[in-house]
Amino acid sequence: MLIPVILSGGSGTRLWPLSRTLYPKQFLPLAGKSTMFQQTVARAMAVPGATAPVILCNEEHRFLVAEQLRQMGVTPAAIVLEPVGRNTAPAAAVAALHAA
Repeated sequence: MLIPVILSGGSGTRLWPLSRTLYPKQFLPLAGKSTMFQQTVARAMAVPGATAPVILCNEEHRFLVAEQLRQMGVTPAAIVLEPVGRNTAPAAAVAALHAA
């Protein structure tokens, strides 16, 4: 069993004015009809033996994540919310604890 974990953090400051704090670049359709987030979910779901993904995101992006997953017809195993961004290592640790 393989549990895909998608870390969907980011503050949306580097692609301004297109990307904003409440609508960062991973949720924008920059290269095609789907967003980078949706493309990542699709790649993870295509891996043989993969279960439903666990998504870690900023608390402010929970509705964007849920809506984009709904558009794809994907039900995640969990959407874990970060109250405060702490970079990759803590997010990976939380994902590992959740998977355990």
